[in-house]
Amino acid sequence: MIERLGVMVRSQKVIVFCSVILALFLLITIFAPWIAPHDPNLVNVTAKLQGSSLAYPLGTDHLGRCTLSRILYGARTSLGFATLIFISSLSIGLIIGLIAGYKGGWVDQALMRFADGVMAFPDLLLVLGLVGIWGAGLRQVLIALIFVQWVYYARIIRGVVLSLKEQSYITAAKISGSSQWKIIMKHIIPNVLPPLAIMATLEMGWAIMHLSSMSFLGLGVQPPIPEWGAMIHEGKSYIRTNPLLMVYPGLMIMLVVVTFNLLGETLSERFGLNTDNKEGRVK
Repeated sequence: MIERLGVMVRSQKVIVFCSVILALFLLITIFAPWIAPHDPNLVNVTAKLQGSSLAYPLGTDHLGRCTLSRILYGARTSLGFATLIFISSLSIGLIIGLIAGYKGGWVDQALMRFADGVMAFPDLLLVLGLVGIWGAGLRQVLIALIFVQWVYYARIIRGVVLSLKEQSYITAAKISGSSQWKIIMKHIIPNVLPPLAIMATLEMGWAIMHLSSMSFLGLGVQPPIPEWGAMIHEGKSYIRTNPLLMVYPGLMIMLVVVTFNLLGETLSERFGLNTDNKEGRVK
């Protein structure tokens, strides 16, 4: 009992710590125009590749743009598009998972076999293949990432719905004459939301990392828009002379992804939802 209480206290501390860090990043995305010391796209070639100073706390890049300002605005871009990927894929996965789990039969089989086909390919490889077919660009990358990600939500939601369908209160609702829509909205969706909240913390890290990877390869966010992966791509030419151009955005990506994953794993353990640690996916 004492040991279990100690585990709960430690998990609570981790949850609070991670929540504080993520709250700080949220504040940065909101107040970036007021926090940033300079315009992130203001070019000043006379001040290029400068070190840290009062005017430029993190120095400047190869075009003389303030690195700190671009880091702050990059948080808006990275977190904003990652949230868009998450919300879009979650919406698609929720609809398809509910249909597959509640209807069952050939509908379930067809949808899940398609999902299995998507999951048969490594995520990044499939995204690269789709972008190669559709062409490089932020829109194509976003669509490809959403296409890859929705299947995980759909499978989890389907599994939850299948278990809920066998519950006595669902049977009672059917006997009482409740419509399928009412049963889904009143009895199924409220029970699906808790695991989705935990999944959100894990999948946000996934979305940020893969979006940054695409931008690093030059396929996603394009200059001069400040984005962490794109900043690493721009700084790689100066890795020997000014490696901090890559270090700063890389640290931001690592901090956010690790925080999301740590929070998700802690919530999963606390509320009894198993995850696949290797792939960062919810089982």
